[in-house]
Amino acid sequence: MLEFITHSSPHVVAMKVGGVVTGRELQRAIDAIEAAKRDHPRVSLLAELDGLRWMTLTALLKDVGYGLTQLGDLSRYHRAAVITDKEWVKHIAHLEDRLFKAIEIRTFPHREYAAAREWVAELPQGEHESPEEDGYHGA
Repeated sequence: MLEFITHSSPHVVAMKVGGVVTGRELQRAIDAIEAAKRDHPRVSLLAELDGLRWMTLTALLKDVGYGLTQLGDLSRYHRAAVITDKEWVKHIAHLEDRLFKAIEIRTFPHREYAAAREWVAELPQGEHESPEEDGYHGA
């Protein structure tokens, strides 16, 4: 199961993943990420992953294939917040943070859910879509 979570920042693709993820569900996530990339120069991801049991073979192949296509496009991603209390998920996220330096990846326990949502919404200075968000208020 993969369902989207609303987020106040339009550049953030947020989802809750649990149970078994199918290829169709994963394709919806890929489509949402690609739509965000069309609309925003940088995108961030928020994933709540505690209930994940496994992916179907089709979903796994889509995930790996899509991941490989993104290696040349990592500069389009800013942050990924992983909300989990599972140690094995934390270890994978920390490994990915070391491997993919262009993306800042952090894990948050469920008790810090609000902090994860706030952190993932932040953009670097100078990369906001509105100059006012970067502190410019006219001459």
